[in-house]
Amino acid sequence: MVRLTVNGKAHTYDGDPDMPLLWYVRDDLRLTGTRFGCGAGLCGACTVHVNGVAVRSCQTKMSTLETKTVLTIDALATNGTLHPVQRAWVTHNVPQCGYCQSGQIMSAVALLKATPKPTDADIDRAMTGNICRCGTYQRIRAAIHTAAKEQA
Repeated sequence: MVRLTVNGKAHTYDGDPDMPLLWYVRDDLRLTGTRFGCGAGLCGACTVHVNGVAVRSCQTKMSTLETKTVLTIDALATNGTLHPVQRAWVTHNVPQCGYCQSGQIMSAVALLKATPKPTDADIDRAMTGNICRCGTYQRIRAAIHTAAKEQA
């Protein structure tokens, strides 16, 4: 049995210990903001935070989550107010198809937590592995800089 907190709510999981967190979040909890992309941890679409660290939920086994805290894109906004990164995404019209964007946003939030005033090189390094098939990388970088200024 695994006890964990997801988006501020306590949960108990008593299933297959090797099941990926992604499927628990999407199928059991019905939190569909986190996306399945490649299933191999290479594209970043499934990025969530575990104890404040960005991880690929498709590669994170449920057995590793005892007493951990998980944050998904579904709870990033608080009291109906978008997170500064989400607001910056809107301002810069980042998404085209939108499929990868929840993972992109979660990676950007983790970056800004660790590096409040990132350089372009910091952004490129932190966002490596988050693939945007539409190629909105310049808008993603601009949005991260805008969010950093707003959070400062």
